[in-house]
Amino acid sequence: QVRLVESGGGLAQPGGSLRLSCAASGFTFSDYAMTWARQAPGEELEWMAGIGYDGSDTRYADSVKGRFTISRDNAKNTLYLQMNSLKPEDTALYYCAKALRTRPTMSIYEHNLWGQGTQVTVSS
Repeated sequence: QVRLVESGGGLAQPGGSLRLSCAASGFTFSDYAMTWARQAPGEELEWMAGIGYDGSDTRYADSVKGRFTISRDNAKNTLYLQMNSLKPEDTALYYCAKALRTRPTMSIYEHNLWGQGTQVTVSS
């Protein structure tokens, strides 16, 4: 079955950390760039970070640059997002997505597979 399953969300305090995981199955994970995106209540889906098929090319939105790190383990078919220095405005439903190509893309429309999302809440 072709799917992406996110995990690792939860409640964190401001300044805290969380690590999200995205388990991929049903396709050749190492052939595609991957993305993390998020959607806060009442807001549009926001692209946050992308990583190339082999992990050598990473890109970040300005809102998370320097705080979040995207990585992947192709042997485990798993994508990660390490989130540090969390802020209340990071509260959202976080999604992983499979890009159409090998290079990361900021366009939400250039993805053809999405997970169900994992909730991250940052609050004291």
